[in-house]
Order: sequence, then C-alpha cells, then structure tokens
Amino acid sequence: MTTRARTRRFHGWRVVAAAFVLALFGLGAGFHGPAIYLHAVHQRTGWPLGLISTAVSAHFLLGALVVGHLPVLYARFGVPAVTKAGAFGLAVGVLGWATAAAPWQLFGAALLSGTGWGAMSLAAVNAIVSPWFARARPAALAMAYNGGGVGGILFPPLWAAAIPLLGFPVAAAAIGLVMTLVIWGLADRVFSQTPQGLGLAPDGTPPEATPPALQGTAAKPLPGSLLWRDRRFLTLAAGMSLGLFAQIGLVMHLFSLLVPALGAQRAGLAMALVTTMAIAGRSFTGWLMPLGADRRLVACLGYAVQIAGSLAFAAAAGTNVALLLLGVVLFGAGFGNGTWLPPLIAQAEFAEAEVPRVAALVIAIAQAIYAFAPASFGLVRALGADAAGGDAAPGLFLAAALVQGLAITTLLAGRRRRLP
Repeated sequence: MTTRARTRRFHGWRVVAAAFVLALFGLGAGFHGPAIYLHAVHQRTGWPLGLISTAVSAHFLLGALVVGHLPVLYARFGVPAVTKAGAFGLAVGVLGWATAAAPWQLFGAALLSGTGWGAMSLAAVNAIVSPWFARARPAALAMAYNGGGVGGILFPPLWAAAIPLLGFPVAAAAIGLVMTLVIWGLADRVFSQTPQGLGLAPDGTPPEATPPALQGTAAKPLPGSLLWRDRRFLTLAAGMSLGLFAQIGLVMHLFSLLVPALGAQRAGLAMALVTTMAIAGRSFTGWLMPLGADRRLVACLGYAVQIAGSLAFAAAAGTNVALLLLGVVLFGAGFGNGTWLPPLIAQAEFAEAEVPRVAALVIAIAQAIYAFAPASFGLVRALGADAAGGDAAPGLFLAAALVQGLAITTLLAGRRRRLP
C-alpha cells in the first residue's frame, strides 16, 4: 500500500471524528448542561440556589477525580468499557437531576453525572486521540476538541427548548438515550482499535518509520512523586488552572452582563459567537502551528488576546456595544486554547510514556480549581456592586485580566532555556 493510500485510510482520523462526537455529547450534557439543570431544578423544587449550586460544584469536582484516574481506568478496563460506562453514568445522572425529590437524591445524581462527565471530558478526548498522532497531533486534537465547542452551541438551546416542551424528566431521558446509544456504538466500532493492533505507528506510518523529533522524546521519566517536584509540571498545572479559572469565571457571568446593553436574544447570539471564535482560534492555531514551536509561548499569546478582550469589556462599562462585541471576539479567540494546548505542551516537554499521566493530572487539577471560579467571580461582582452602588462588571473583568496575566507569568516561568 502506498503512503498516500495508507494516510487516506488511516483509522486515526476516524478516531478523531468519533472523539468529536464524544466531546459534543460530553460537554453538551456534562459541562454546558449544569447551568441549565440548576435553573430547571430550582424552578421545579424551589430549593435554594446555594444548595443546587453546591451540587453543581460536586458534579465538577467528581469529574476532576475521574479525570485524574483515567490512565489507570483505561489500563485496567480499556477505553471502550470506560467510555460506555461514562455515557451511561452521565445519562442516568442527568435523569436524576430531573427527578430528584430530595436534596440527597440531587447529590446522588451529581455523583453519577460527575463521574460520567469525567469519562467523556476533553481529558478523555485527549487520551483517546493522542496515541494515534505525533506530528499531526495539534491538528487532530483541535478537530476533536471542536466537538465540545459545537456542543456548547447546540446543547444549551436544545435543553432550553426540550425542557419546557417535554418536561425535564422526558427531555433528560430522550437525550440521554440518544447519547448512550451513539457513544456505545462508537466505543465498539472505533475506540476498540489501537495503532499497535493495526500494526501502525502514530500518524499512520509503518512501525519502523522514524518518529518526529520533539523535545519531549529526550526527557527523563518522572515516576511517582518525582513528577510533583518537577518545575515544568508544576508551572503547566498552575498556568492551566489560572487560565481556566479566569475563563470559566468570566464566561459564567458574561451573559447576564451583556443583557442590559444587547438584550437577551442578542446576548445569547454573542455567547454563541464566543464559542464560534473559540473553534476558529483553536482550528487556526492547530493547523498552522509549526512542529517545533514553543507551545508555552503560543499558549501565552492566547491568554494575551484574552486579556485584551477582558480590558475591552471593562472599557465598555456595560454600555458601549462596539467595545462589548470587540471583547466577545477577542475573548472567544483565545478561549479554546486553554484546554487544548496544555496536553500539547506535555507532549513536547515530557517523555512520551509520561504524557498521558501528565495530561490527565494537569486537566484534573485545573478542573477541580475552576469548579470554584463562578462563585469566586460572583463574590467579586457582588462586593464591587456593594461598594459602587451598581454592577461591578469592570472589577470582574479586571480580575479576569489579572488572573490571565498570572497564567502567562506562570507558564513562562516553566520554559526550558534553549541552547544556542
């Protein structure tokens, strides 16, 4: 078989397409869904928002716990079994959110939905796609991760339309059933294959082909606790955590801050534009980033663009529509790189055998920390409102810019000096 034919038929691209669908359902139901569930549960039960918000935080924290153990779970049970269990757990958990009759049942639902979300998160997408690619990994991950962006565009309006039309329990059962059937089919037909099983090396090349030269291929293994004392790992985990803390904290409040100037309908379109720009920014970077690029600098550039967007939001003072839209475009352009680039930095800086562990731990740490971002930014907003007698949007946006600046500083601190 010729190299061109092998590349065209390479199973890795089928894995990318299937991982795109996994991210679409995983983020649509597990990441973007909880904001909808919170509102629906509050309307149905009248329980305090603080109680329901705590269940949402539990959902994300449990997901982080699963993410941190994904390499062990995959090694013991296999990717197909873990993925199928995740889809079933997430579906049953969301149905539990829809039918909980007591607070303890709500937290039981969060246990199921959180663990299921962890097995269908972007960390799972990275773990599934990465073994198939080395040179083309940035482009492959960008394409697969964009499924989460599409899920962010499709699922919120889907949930918002289905719940009033069908009722929360029926909507949750219907969407959960479709998700489970689709993911189970992909797990059996696509995720069950491995490059070794097909006699291929990454990127579809023969096993005897020379792998691409990356800095990480010469790195020493860091078993056990050695990893937790490594400067590159610590700065990567801290940088990703800070960046996502700022992103999630800002975006969870952004809709309500845009409504006074844009109205609810246009504010919803602006939020869709954030996701669209995230997809565009990630795709553009993935296809054009050179193999030998300093990926920490690329990540810092993305955060710098977001700082510009945060400052545009602050300068708009809640009234200047042009500056608000500029902020949406700039903030969105860097949004997708916060989750996509850290695994690629790990690929370039750590021994290949360590990359799955490093990526899973970095994402788990970041997810556990950003679970508290909405409440923290809400406190900043509330304190500013009390002090100024009005909305504290400028203070919130400036806080986001500050945290993003700290993320840049942290990532730069972990750069390896290049020899002349």
